[in-house]
Amino acid sequence: MSKIGFIGLGIMGKPMSRNLLKAGHEVVVYNRSSKSIEELVKEGADAGVSPKDVAERCNIIITMLPNSPQVQEVILGPNGVIEGVHPGSIVIDMSSIAPIVSRGIAKNLADKSVRFLDAPVSGGEPKAIEGTLSIMVGGNQADFEECYPIFQVMGSSALLCGDVGAGNVTKLANQIIVAINISAVSEALMLASKAGVNPETVYKAIRGGLAGSTVMDAKAPLMIARKFDPGFRIGLHIKDLNNVLETGHEIGSPLPLTASVMEMMQVLKAQGLEQADHGALVQYYEKLAQSELTENS
Repeated sequence: MSKIGFIGLGIMGKPMSRNLLKAGHEVVVYNRSSKSIEELVKEGADAGVSPKDVAERCNIIITMLPNSPQVQEVILGPNGVIEGVHPGSIVIDMSSIAPIVSRGIAKNLADKSVRFLDAPVSGGEPKAIEGTLSIMVGGNQADFEECYPIFQVMGSSALLCGDVGAGNVTKLANQIIVAINISAVSEALMLASKAGVNPETVYKAIRGGLAGSTVMDAKAPLMIARKFDPGFRIGLHIKDLNNVLETGHEIGSPLPLTASVMEMMQVLKAQGLEQADHGALVQYYEKLAQSELTENS
């Protein structure tokens, strides 16, 4: 079993680190707030006092943080991972950040003979808890193979997508499809509801055909039941789509549908729904249609 450092114990990081503990790994955890650290220490983890401290004590360091600036600060900033990490160690960033930032971090670590993988995930909190995340990895083949048993603990699939940055490019593609799919499901179910047809019946009728999808199965029942507790927050999806748009602009890849869904989510953010699940996108359509989606339509 490996000694693993885990930095970032939020809605995703906490269950991911917990699964590593359950698998028998020695885990040193660090988080900006101490409550999550204390919780995991009770379950068998060791407490780190800083990213530097975690890196000094572990040869595999995982970060799971909100966005590019936080990852850069934790890995490259004062008292960061780079100040304590040993040559030959591997840093795995499982956050969803801009690919160009991943490549920059990798270069800085390589100057200290430290290896790097970008390995963002898909599946949200439920799959983080289950240990069935989809993990998209960018980096060296040998480094990926070395870390594959660790990925297997946290996910049901892990695929090497290319060199450093390719993991986050793949995650951006994933987030485009998820956002547009949620928007399409919202639009379709609101049409059914306004036409007087029960949206739950419509969902059940079409889910087995070409229109069916994992997104539809995950979000349609929650939309109809009006359950918008966060599995993946609108604010985080906005962050991801911002990275999508920035990357698309950098490389000259047009993203008209992404831009449209981004503006829908910005409307919901302005209405105070930033912390709601991204399935709350249906509320944008409810406002336009001046009608509420209900299973009794």
